Parts: sequence; C-alpha cells; structure tokens
Amino acid sequence: MQTSPSFHTAQGHLEGSAGERSLVPIIEVRGLRKIYSQLLAVDDISFVMYRGEAFGFLGPNGAGKSTVVKILNGLVAPTQGMINVLGQPLGDREVRRHIGYLPEFPTFHRWLKAADFLEFHGQLYGLRGKALAKRCKEVLEMVGLSGREHQKLGTFSKGMLQRIGLAQALLNQPDLLILDELVSGLDPVGQRDMRDLLLYLKSQGTSIFLNSHQLADVEAVCDRVAIINQGCILKVGTPLELFGNQQIIEVRVDSASDELLQQLKHVVVDVQRDENEPNCLLAEIENDEQAADIADIVHACGARLYALAPRRRSLEQLFFQTIETFSQP
Repeated sequence: MQTSPSFHTAQGHLEGSAGERSLVPIIEVRGLRKIYSQLLAVDDISFVMYRGEAFGFLGPNGAGKSTVVKILNGLVAPTQGMINVLGQPLGDREVRRHIGYLPEFPTFHRWLKAADFLEFHGQLYGLRGKALAKRCKEVLEMVGLSGREHQKLGTFSKGMLQRIGLAQALLNQPDLLILDELVSGLDPVGQRDMRDLLLYLKSQGTSIFLNSHQLADVEAVCDRVAIINQGCILKVGTPLELFGNQQIIEVRVDSASDELLQQLKHVVVDVQRDENEPNCLLAEIENDEQAADIADIVHACGARLYALAPRRRSLEQLFFQTIETFSQP
C-alpha cells in the first residue's frame, strides 16, 4: 500500500489538516469502574483524549484495556463513572455515526464478497448508490485491497481480514477511530502499511484511540499514551513527559570492571551493565555534570573510554519499568 496521489485524493475530504491539534476533549472518562460479578475489571480510572490526537492505550493481557474499549463503544455498560464521547454522554445514537471501530477479534460473513461486505456495512451508516460505491472503492484502496472486491472473505488470509475490517471502520469517515489490536495477524509489511495509514489519517484530523500490544507502532503513531494494569491507569502523558528529565548514557570502555561499576554508582542515578555487551554500561543521569563525572571516573579507574553517548529510551523500556514498579509489593 502506497500513499499515491489517488490515496490522498480519496482522503482529501476528511476534516482537519496536518499539524492541527486542539485541546477539545473527544473522550472524557471520570471515575470509571466496571465489575463483572465478583471481578473488578476497571478500578476508578480517569483520562482525557483530545480531538485530533492519537492516543495509545497500553497494558498486559487482563489489564482492563478491552473492557474500556467495549465501554467506549457502548457494548458494555459501566458499573459507575462519567464518560463523554464527542462531547455527548455515552450511548448517544448520533455520536455513534461518527465513530469507526475495529474489535480485536472481528467476525466476518465469510460467504460474502469484499464489496458486498462493505456495501452492507455502508448501508448501516446510511450510505446509498454511487456515494456508497465510491466510498467502498476508496477504503479498499486505503487498506491495500484494491482488486479484491469480488473475492469471498472466506478465502482471505488473517492479515487480509484485518485489512477489510479496518476498511469497514473507515466507511463513515469517522471523527473518532477506535482500534483494538489493529496489527494482529499482519506481517511486517502489513504492519508498516497500517502504521503509515494511521499517520496519514491523523494528519487529516482523525482522532485515533489505539489499544495495542505493538509498542513500536504506538510509539511511532501516538501523541500520548496511557499505561494500565490490573484495572488501574498508572501513567498518562507524552513519552517525553513520562520519561521525565532523566536520560540514559551509554558508556563504552575497554574493561567494565566491578570497581568502575561501584564508583559510577556514587555519581549517577543508576548504572547497569548492558546485557548484550559486557563492556558497555548504561548510566542514568539527571544533568550534564554527571556525564562529565563519568568520564573522570573511567580514567581514574584506569579504563579507556571509547564512547560516551546518549541512548534513546524506548516506550517498551518505559512500559516494562512501569509495570514492574507497580507489581512490586
């Protein structure tokens, strides 16, 4: 799937423009709780997603992510809490016309052809005639399924079914796109295509709520993220906000002795050996002065310093650090 001129033309009528972001809430959740019988699935969570942004919702299996997604789509009733979507209380029928949704495990009418499947769902949105046919063609092109109109869904691969599911979610040109594990079943090329499509949709003003285990895709697409575990939201913010002021410095030496490691612990926030390179140390610092101190200590310990450079912290590191900290007694 390529962002060809026809691809841009097909999406040109979506509201918004590149770079536009506002602080107008598109999802507001306050004090949300969900109890299934004796199971507390969601425990008093609150967050706000703003119009025009991509919002990542991260957590391990069983954290409560899919429950929140189902509540936002009106598929599950909350036990308590306030939820507004597109400025209206949860369940507003007109609001639902402006939401696109792809569940994690969608069920398809496998006897239908791709075009018939999209036409059926388009009619549910009120599309008819030439407008419906035009939109079906556009969304098939967007997800990389042009030319598959007359192929039965029963012959589609898992990745192709994921693509046609996304095409269905885009039929109504949604203001809010809610995706539950979008790239499940997609190969690396398919994951890249979907990531590129989400970036384009975001640039055109579509708000995207992305519930995903694919941390690299969330990091590439999302403006802000929420990390949830055991029904509680642990952190919400941009990756930079969540990382804080501390940074990781990569210290490459000829010999990373125990003495050097102990001496560095006196001047930095934390220091550890790189699991993949025995003579590389990873030091967490708060300011440039500490970086200068590292160089002095390396020389004082008789080691040769080959490199002293910042290492980019990944969302994956932040995710695991947050989950592990929360899990500790």
